Amino acid sequence: MQPVGHPSSDTVRYRPNVAGIVRRADGCVLIGERSDVAGAWQFPQGGIDAGETAWEALVRELEEEVGLMPGEYLAGPVSGPHRYDFPNGRLRGEFGGQEQTWFLVELKEDGVGITHETADREFRALKWIVPGDFRLGWLVPMKHEVYRVVMWEFFGVELRE
Repeated sequence: MQPVGHPSSDTVRYRPNVAGIVRRADGCVLIGERSDVAGAWQFPQGGIDAGETAWEALVRELEEEVGLMPGEYLAGPVSGPHRYDFPNGRLRGEFGGQEQTWFLVELKEDGVGITHETADREFRALKWIVPGDFRLGWLVPMKHEVYRVVMWEFFGVELRE
């Protein structure tokens, strides 16, 4: 599959990144409200550190952001890589956007160790929703297309504003 996104030029560097959708047995998925932006809900995500595989980065991010420990979930399908550009040609460090690998993970038991009260405090709140209830309006526009593609691939859901 081709990466989602429209790079502004061939010289744009994309930060390697992972995102994880955590699903319970009842089909609901975990979303978090960003600590730095009230009303902005998203799935856990983060950069891939030097020397890490995408899976290793996801395991680390799930522990850091929502308190999930290895062994509390099973790996599911993978999607990507998908790209999005930062708005207005802005750079974050040396990067003009992110290239994400998405994972769907299945909880072994509902409610195991999940919390937003982690050391990183990435999220101010967590909640479980049916995938079709996710709204693009909860995201910054640069992420819309990637979320549309991933939610369709994993759940057959067309996201709405």
